[in-house]
Amino acid sequence: MDEASRRPRCTKVVFTLGPATQSEEMLEQLIRQGADVARINMAHANHEWTRMIVRRIREVSQKVGREIAIMMDIKGPEIRTGDVEAPIDLKAGETFDFSVRPGTADDSPEEIRSVDVNYENLIEDISVGDIVLVDNGLMRFEVLEKVGPRIRCKVLISGQLTSRRHINLPGVRVSLPAFTEKDRRDTLVAIEEGIDFIALSFVREGSDITALRTFLQENKSKARIIAKIEDQSAITNLEEIIEECDALMVARGDLGIECPIEDLPVIQRRAVRACFDRGRAVIIATHMLESMITSPVPTRAEITDVANAVYEEADCVMLSGETTVGKYPLECVRTLDRIARRIEAEGELVFEEPALLDGEKIKVLQSAVVLANELPNSAILTFTRRGFNAAALAALRPARAPIFAMTNSVQTLRHLRILRGVDPFVMPLASDPNDTIDNAIRLLQRNQRVQVGDKLIVATDILSNDRFVDSVQLRTVR
Repeated sequence: MDEASRRPRCTKVVFTLGPATQSEEMLEQLIRQGADVARINMAHANHEWTRMIVRRIREVSQKVGREIAIMMDIKGPEIRTGDVEAPIDLKAGETFDFSVRPGTADDSPEEIRSVDVNYENLIEDISVGDIVLVDNGLMRFEVLEKVGPRIRCKVLISGQLTSRRHINLPGVRVSLPAFTEKDRRDTLVAIEEGIDFIALSFVREGSDITALRTFLQENKSKARIIAKIEDQSAITNLEEIIEECDALMVARGDLGIECPIEDLPVIQRRAVRACFDRGRAVIIATHMLESMITSPVPTRAEITDVANAVYEEADCVMLSGETTVGKYPLECVRTLDRIARRIEAEGELVFEEPALLDGEKIKVLQSAVVLANELPNSAILTFTRRGFNAAALAALRPARAPIFAMTNSVQTLRHLRILRGVDPFVMPLASDPNDTIDNAIRLLQRNQRVQVGDKLIVATDILSNDRFVDSVQLRTVR
């Protein structure tokens, strides 16, 4: 086996579950292909299906011998139009009403058509001159006035309005709670089923994450929180959001609607840099390989987009519709794998070192990374019970060396699945550090990660005068 094939891919792959990927056969193929995290989108999943698919993933993971993580993406606050009896064809220049009280849409003047909205306080949150975007921005309206329970608008972009279309309000601060009652019910299912990550939608400030974390702690859950940034408030409060969360998702779908499209690459790069500085994992999501929903090959632009995320050293890239309803879910994961491996082989570092990571422990781990960068074809070996060592090493971004993380906890292993460059294993951690290191090296040899003559930089603690001290060792595989 050559060096390139032995080295694990650094960039992790998240795929979204759906009809195209829910079978045991497809799950087994995806896990064997190297998918790291399975995402459940609660905007489309019920509790019965969620429990079924979580248990199926765990069973298939055990069968394959490779535990993957599971993320529940909770819906968060959402504003939608109500039901319409038939599609409404809207023309630019037309006047149209949004009614915030169910059943009052019909009270609009006869010449003005209207639709209900599911959020009554919208009338207080919105102002004259604000823009209302409907159905992923395909229709655009400008607020002219507020008349009783109705928001009167001018149609700026024509379109066909159907039932329950999503509404975006660029720049408008809505008073909806970030963690809704539906989210609470869904999260309880996640806790009961032992789901590893909860992705909180439409995070606007750090306190939104605090509310979810309090709920998890009250219910004795150790699930990690992924904050999804999707609107302008999140961009304004990016630093405090990153400080409070365990990982960040750049959800480019709604961001591309809420923000000027030319700002999207700048926001993505800024978010990756800010996460890097604070040692947080970051996921780039939405439209990575959108064309492959129906095509067996990606567009050249999509290849470059994925490559750019890898060049930026994002921890994960994520698939959505490509693996929920797409025709080629396995090919999508293979495509991400091929692109990531090719770009990683270039070995180009984008960032020199995190700006905000500090402390003696970090300095010791940083010395391990420096040594690994100086030794071609080396790897880093570390041991962790709760994931700190591995997360810190991942944040320090070794240029080429993979990070082999040994833990005695399956839960910790799953939490490590989203970290760039970390290849986690479960093994007992012996009381004697030397025995633990020897056992780990044998485990890596059995799994064909290392071979005789390879250099390992071991970042661990050693016993000295009856106490454990941090150390960095250089070992050659025998």
